[in-house]
Order: sequence, then structure tokens, then C-alpha cells
Amino acid sequence: MSKLKEYNGHFCESEYEYAFIAFLEKEGWQYLQGSKINRQSRMDVLYSDDLESFLSDTNPDLLPDEIHSIMDSVRLVGAESDFATLHKVYGWMVYGVQFTPQSGLPRMVPLIDFENPKKNIFRCVNQFSVEYINNGQKQTRRPDVLLFVNGLPVCVMELKNPADANATIYDAWEQINIRYWRDIPHLLHYCPLACISDGVKTRLGTVRTPYEHFYAWRRVNDDDAVSTLPFEETENMVKGVYAPERFLEIFRDYIYFQDSIYDSDECEIVCRYPQFFATRLLKQSIVKSVESKSGKGGTYFGATGCGKTYTMAFLARQLSLRCPELGSPTIIMIVDREELQKQGAKLFTKSKEFLNLGEVSVVPSRKELRSELSSRESGGFYICTIQKFCDREDDKIGLINDRSNIICFSDEAHRTQLEHAKKIQFSKDSDENMKAMVSKPYDKVLKEAFPQATFVGFTGTPIAETYQTFGDEIDRYTMDQAVADGLTVPIKYHPRIAKVLLDNEKVKQIENYYKFCADNGSTAEDIESSKKAMSSMEVILGEPSRLKRLAADIHDHYISSCAKDPDRVQKAMIVCSSRSIAYELLKKFQDSYPEWFVEKKIADGVAATEEELRELKPMPFMAMVASVGSNDNADMYNYLGGVKNDKRSDALDAAFKHEKSNFHIAIVVDMWITGFDVPTLTYMYNDKPLKKHLLIQTISRVNRKYPGKEYGMIVDYIGIRNNMREAMKLYGGNASIAPTADDVEQATTVFREELTVLKGLFVTFDLSPFLNPNGDPLERYRLLSKAAEYVFVSTQELQSISNNGKSIKPVSFKTYFLKTVKRMRMAFDICQPSGELGEEESALAQCFMAIAGFVRKMSGTSDVDAETMNRYVAKMVEEALRYNKVESVLAEGEQEDIFSPEFYEKLSDIKMPASKLELLIKTLKNQIIEYNKTNQVAAKKFHEMLEKTIAEYHQRRKQLTSEEAGETQEQASEDIIRSATEQALKILQEINESRESFRKVGLTFEEKAFYDILIALRDHYNFEYGQDKVVNGITVNDKCKALAKKVKDIIDTKSSFADWLNNQIVRDQLKFDIKVCLIKNGYPPQYSPEVFQKVMEQVENFEENNG
Repeated sequence: MSKLKEYNGHFCESEYEYAFIAFLEKEGWQYLQGSKINRQSRMDVLYSDDLESFLSDTNPDLLPDEIHSIMDSVRLVGAESDFATLHKVYGWMVYGVQFTPQSGLPRMVPLIDFENPKKNIFRCVNQFSVEYINNGQKQTRRPDVLLFVNGLPVCVMELKNPADANATIYDAWEQINIRYWRDIPHLLHYCPLACISDGVKTRLGTVRTPYEHFYAWRRVNDDDAVSTLPFEETENMVKGVYAPERFLEIFRDYIYFQDSIYDSDECEIVCRYPQFFATRLLKQSIVKSVESKSGKGGTYFGATGCGKTYTMAFLARQLSLRCPELGSPTIIMIVDREELQKQGAKLFTKSKEFLNLGEVSVVPSRKELRSELSSRESGGFYICTIQKFCDREDDKIGLINDRSNIICFSDEAHRTQLEHAKKIQFSKDSDENMKAMVSKPYDKVLKEAFPQATFVGFTGTPIAETYQTFGDEIDRYTMDQAVADGLTVPIKYHPRIAKVLLDNEKVKQIENYYKFCADNGSTAEDIESSKKAMSSMEVILGEPSRLKRLAADIHDHYISSCAKDPDRVQKAMIVCSSRSIAYELLKKFQDSYPEWFVEKKIADGVAATEEELRELKPMPFMAMVASVGSNDNADMYNYLGGVKNDKRSDALDAAFKHEKSNFHIAIVVDMWITGFDVPTLTYMYNDKPLKKHLLIQTISRVNRKYPGKEYGMIVDYIGIRNNMREAMKLYGGNASIAPTADDVEQATTVFREELTVLKGLFVTFDLSPFLNPNGDPLERYRLLSKAAEYVFVSTQELQSISNNGKSIKPVSFKTYFLKTVKRMRMAFDICQPSGELGEEESALAQCFMAIAGFVRKMSGTSDVDAETMNRYVAKMVEEALRYNKVESVLAEGEQEDIFSPEFYEKLSDIKMPASKLELLIKTLKNQIIEYNKTNQVAAKKFHEMLEKTIAEYHQRRKQLTSEEAGETQEQASEDIIRSATEQALKILQEINESRESFRKVGLTFEEKAFYDILIALRDHYNFEYGQDKVVNGITVNDKCKALAKKVKDIIDTKSSFADWLNNQIVRDQLKFDIKVCLIKNGYPPQYSPEVFQKVMEQVENFEENNG
């Protein structure tokens, strides 16, 4: 047993060392003092007695000389580099040393018995001095603690004094990574693992792990909750990693080296705890699935940036080597984009030795995959994009292979195919005849290709269909956990002013119109399509003057932000809503900042080696990255590379990922916002509407770790705050969005009920072309056309329940049919991915949805198809944006400009009197809303004045009789408008005077808000408080002035607390302090809860809008 020592009552490093050893002893390690180990020389780093004992006990047939021969091989091991030697020795530890005894054939002699942990000798050793030669002189290094297994030093530990604030784990890392590799590499040849600790922070890594990738171990057992308490790190590490059986498990299968031919890269990685537990749990689930033949291996929910690709590698090794039930499986990794395919290939093609599956390759097509699998009965690791996997144009055969030892890893791939799987696919045959193809759910496509396989889903942003396709969630590691563990950096959100305003009434009209369309049978796809094409947001975002302001704001923000840390590489990404807008924004940058488009290899002031310069290509500081479209205008088409777009994109990809490249800012739309890892990416300027999984995937581009990078920043120009909060609820914490079995069961019941109704409507039709998988696509198309015509011309009326469910009314056959299809579709979306529906049911569902689509198109003037919606909405959008250029001066921070001569000059440019009045009223509403954020009393007064003006205007308009025709009516109308306009201008002027009145009273703008409420309440409740006096034409009450200042001072004091608006304790104390202040100052003279309540309402309003 190790003993604690006393050092004058002070806690010192050696004391913590013995405490750490005591933890290890408790788990089963035998303590031995290094000075008591017999060694021929202190250059010798093996404990020969233990190694000889283990080899002799586990190989009783070997002669003593043979045992010593094996020991000499281990002791004298060498390779072309220190890292290559480490890799070689690690291989011997895991697989054994090849040895040919005098009396037999060559065989592998194990150095560690992983199958029988108790047969190994586990020792923790301190005071183990290692000698080295420095400039001809003998020197020594003494690691704090070394762990030996069978006499082999397998882990080095450096500990720092917990009581010394200046002794950090970074110091411990430097000792291992710099001093030990420099001075005693012959020790580290045997030590794949390293642990650093200061009593509070205890982190695991390898002897080649960069400091920022040493991590805590926060779980001990599979079902444990994650511990985030710092003082539990040491105990969790010892129990979770260093319990002997667990240590051997991690040591054998969770230390990753690339293939030996890549040893010059010096890549050695040990798993992090989320990867370890996810692998264990997924392995168990897959084996269970194979035995039960369910095909669903489970879903792993791992936050973006947490290392899911390495989790797949660890899992593949487990399935290959530790699951005899699978008989060396074939693993197929399906990804949803080429970027992920490249990432996967980069890792797995260098991991053949680790995976132990034989061939590792990227397959370009279904045909090649089928050929590869037919030539082997086991093994192999293949990577394929979902687009190629599902492309049946040149491959009509559904089946690829029916072996049961095929495991499919799906990396976000399911998402791409979900909507595709719910629709009839239309195309033309060689004679230009239309044909209709029935689509299949993604899981059915997979099952058809691999009927006996097991499927596993990997996702950072799961949706309901994820779980229905792959099975239950097996484990999760969320964004908040990743940030807490330091795997990713926090993401800061910074809203910026969009500076282009929209008529809110017109927006409501547009949204109400879309709601009307939805209620009358429009599909979600039609509505989304129309919104995307015609929405006010798209039109606003492309407004030229806005883009110019946007470019200037991004430029200034980026330059000033980078200047705060000039020595760190800080790259940025601008996300736009469309390629055309992205290109127009690029041109604004080109016009204003031409220096950013001078092509260079490296930016000014950046140092690069000759080798780096040879590797780099000249690049602009900013570039747009996007695919080309067949209808792009010539300028954009040529800028994007035309037919060489792929080659251009690859070159930009490589440059953006290179730290030294001059390419620092990328303008993107859809490319690079998922599955794209650039640790130097720090700023994302978002100008695209985003929500749910796409929002999380996009903003996660900036959360990767990089030296000196404390956070990633989202600069938002469009207002995604609420969407981000909703997305973080889903993907940041512990909420689950997996549908329950009851959800699916209920949806299936509703779906079948509605499907039965629809079949009844078409009882006279032969639907067999859709029920036969091998049916003629041309016949299907003709059936759709005929059925749609039947619906369109029918004069039959049917009874339908109203939307509120309270009444029954007759509706046309067409309306009844479209509403029934809508209800069926809603249920279909929930139950279809589960795979519970039969092929006939899915085919009929697609049939009826396609008929509904035909009906809407045949309606011509119907208000429900996308094209008609576009035409209808376009006019409203134009009206909503009519005054954007004027209203841009009303943006936050520029309110005073509305009283400038320039504003009135622009106002006078509007020739139509009604338009001028409309703008003024809207301007007033905006001003009152802004004023209300600070001063409710004044804002209420002006709101009432405006409402009165509007009411009088409408009343006078109504009084115009039909007899007042022609010019007389027109003149009367203009007089009414002119009168209302004059009144509106008067209100606008009074608002300005009110806003400026605080200066005359001798208060700040914010203090005046509290002064006004104190005066208003005094007058309303008719009590005396102070004396009013007139100063420079302004009535002033000094007592109310002094009290208003005190209230504002209390708020200022409390608001100095970090995040005070979200701290209920601070907010409650604030209200209490203000109440005490009012009472002490005799306001009101008689206690009045109503008065206190009114003051508190102003305080809360001020908190909410000025915090």
C-alpha cells in the first residue's frame, strides 16, 4: 500500500501522487516503488521480472532461453522512427510477437492476455527514473506514475499539485509531449497512453495527442448519467478507464493508429468516452438485431463535431474482431453528400489494419457494389453516397446482396431520401410519352437491396423518421455535452440589423392567404415551393441597396473582430438564401473592396515555408462557392467555372481548409454547410432562413476546436433567434423527438381509414396499374390523368365536417377529395417511414396524392397550386416592399433621421396622397412601438392620438355618398387624405418633441420614462407629491425628478450582473429594492398596491426592451 507523507502540513505534488496511486490500488493495480525494481541499467524501461513471469506462465512449453529471446526482441525493438517504433510495439502488445520455437512452427506469443485479465500483472509505479545521454552526460527523467502490464510500461501519468494555482495540466502535457519525446523516447516506445491531472482536471490522451484533444472521462458504466462535476474527474477517470478489465478493453480496441505506411503522419488517437459507450451499446444492439432478424440496429444521436466518423471506425473494428456471431461482416457506409464521402474515405482507406476487414474502397455505383459483394462472403468496407445507391436509372435490379452479415452505417443519408420516397416520380420514355414511377420508402429501398442486412443510423440532428428507419435511440451525445467536455467550442449568437423593413399587415395577408390555401387542399410542398419562389423574405434579401449595406457591415465586423486577435487564423463563411443573391452580394464586395479579390498564395503578413508555398495555389481573399445551373447568366456561370465547376470547387475546398491560404471568406448557399470541417472557421454571417436540423448543421460549422479559438460566432442578419432556440431544444439537450409506438399506431389507423374513403370514391376505377410493382408506367400516367379529370368534372356534393369540427356542410366532390388526401398525407408522413405499411398501401397513397396534384393543375385559376399562389402573392409582396428604401432610415439606431430634411424630401417624392398617408401611418406605428419599449406612458398617449386620426379618416371616407361622383368625389377624397396627413405629421412632430423633452427637464432619456409614469400615476390617483413649477416653458417636478433618478440607479446596479435578465433572483431583488425606494421616498403618501403595480409594469417593460 502506498503511503501519504507529511510535508510541514502543506499539500504537495507528491502527496497528490500517492492519493492518485491509492485510487489505482483500489481498482486492482499493485503499487511498487520504482527504486525497488531490479534493472540492469536505468536506461532499461521494462520490468523484466514481470515480463518473464507472464511469458513463462502463459507459455509453459517454451524453454527459458526462448523466453529470454522473446524478451530481448521486445527490449531491442526499433524502426525507422520513434513513432513507427511505438506503432510496432503497440501491435505486438495487441496481437502478440511472432516467434518460432526450436521444436515447432511459427506462432504468435501474446504479451498481454486480453481474454483472461486476471492472468496479467498490473502495477502502478512511481519514482521510476529513466536515464538518457545529453551532450555526453548522463541525465534522468522521472515520470510521476507509470502503469505496467506484464512488465511493459503502457501508460505515463503526469500529476500537478492541486493546491498550486500555477501548476497546470498544460505543464504536465508539455513534460510528456516535449521533454519526454526529446529526452526519453525509449520509454514512450512502449507507452501508447498518457494521463494528465491536477486534482481538478484529469484528462486522457495518447503520447501524441495535442493538448486541446486531451479529454475528461465522465461515465463509468453504460447506463450512468454524465458527470460534469470537476472534482469527480479523477475518480471517474480511474474507474472508467483504469479498472484493469476496462483498461484492457480500451487498450486493445480503442487506440487508433493509421496503417503503418502512414506512420510519418504520426496519428495516434484514443477514444473519448462518448465514442466508447456508443460503440459498446451499438455493438450489443446490432448483435441483438442480427439474432432477431429485425434489421434495425439502432440510432446513435451524436452532436455535430463530436467525432461520429471515428465512432464508426471503433464500431467497425468491434464488429470485425469481437462479434463471432457475425462471421467477419461486410460494412457499407452510406453518406448523403460527397464531402462526407471524402471525409470517410480519408479515414477508412488509411485504416485497413485497424478495421481488419480487408478491402476498403469508395464505390461509384450500385453495379460495382453488387460486383464487389458477389466476389466475397465476408469482410470489406465500402463507402457510397445515397444518391448513387438509390440511382436505378442504369440498374433495374433491386437486390444487391442477400447475405445476413452485411451491416449498413447510414451517416445522415436517410434525410436526403425522405421526401423523395413519398412522391410519384414522373419522366418521359424514348417516345416522349409521360410515365409515372412509384417511389419507395428509404428503408424499403435498403431492404430491397440488402434483405437480410442490419441498418444503423448515425445523426447529429435526428428526425422522427430516423428512428422509424433504424430503430430506437441507442445512445446520445448532445451539443451541450460536447461544449461542456471541450470537444467543441461554444457558439455565440450576435443579431445585426437587417435594415430593410416589411409592411407587417401585408405579411399577415400573405400568411393568411397561404393558410387559406392549406385549408383548401394545397400540399405542404406546393406552399413551401411558392414561399421559396415568391416569399417577401427572398425579395427583401436581394434588394440591391440592402446587399450593399450588408457587404459593408460584414466587412467592418470581420476586420474589427480579426484585429482583436491578429495572430490567429480566423476564417469566415457568409450563408445566402439563393445563388443569385450570393452572386449579387459578391459583386457588391468586388465593387467596394477590390483588394479582397487579388489572387495570392498567402495573405499579407503571413509567413509560410517553401514547402507550403509549393502546396498552395493563388486564391482571392473572398470567393463564392456554389454549383452551376443550366440557366445561370453568363457572368455567374463563367465565374463559377462552367463545366469545370467541380474542379474549381475542389481547389477552393483545399484552399479554405489550409490555414496559410489567402482564401479566408467563403460565400455559400447550400454547399459546405453540412459535413464540412474547417477548425479555423470562426465567423458565420447568416443571411438565410434556417430552421431545425439544417440550422443546427449550418451553425455547427463554427464549433470546431482550434488553438486560441474560444468560440464560434453566428452573426445573424435575418432573425433566426427563435428558430435557433427551438432547434437547440431538440438537438442541444435531452429532449427526444422519436415517435412513440402509439403515435405510429394511431397514424397508421387514420391513414388506413382515409385510404379506404379514397378507394371508395374511385370504386369504378381500375387501380391495378399502381398495385403491380412491374406495371406499365405509361398506364399509370394515363390512370392519373383520367382520375384527375373525373374529380375535376364531377358535380356531386358530399357532406364534410367543418374545420372547427362543430358542423357538417355540403362541399363539392373536388373539395372533399382534396381534404381527404390532405388528412391521409398527414398520417402517411408519420407512419410511412416505419416500414409498417404494405407496398400496395404506399403505392395507392402516392397514387391519390398524384391525382390531387393533377386536379390542382387542371383547375387553372385555383388558389391552391404553387404557380397560381406565386402570381397571387407577387403583387402583395411588391406592395409590402414598396417603401423599403424610405423605411431603411427607420432602422434601429437611426430613428432621429425621420425628422431630417432628407426624410421629408423622400416623403415628398411620393406623388400619390394615399401612399404618402399610408407610409406616414406606418412610420408612426413603428415609432410608437419603439417609444413604448422605453416609455409606456408617452407611447400610449401617441397611440391613442394615432388611432383617433385613423378612425376619423375612415369615418369621413364612409360619408362620401355615391352622388358625389367624378372630380367632386375625387377632390373630397383628397381633402380627407390631406387632412389626415397633416394630423399624422403633427403627431410625428409631437413624438419628436416628447422624445427630446428629457433634455429640458434635466433627465436622461431613460430617466424621463420613469418620471412620466410617476407624474401620470400622481395625476390619475389624485395625490400630492412635490411641487410643479414652470421652467423655460416646461412643467417640472423636482421631487419626481429625484425619485426617477433613484429608480434608474437601482436598475443600473442590478443590470451589472451577468445575464441578469435570465436570473430570477436578481430580478426579484430589483423589484423589492424599487418598492423599498418608493416607500422610503413617500410615493405614494398612502400605501397603494395599484400604484406599485403600475410602476413595476414600467420597470418590467424597461427590463425586457433595454436589458
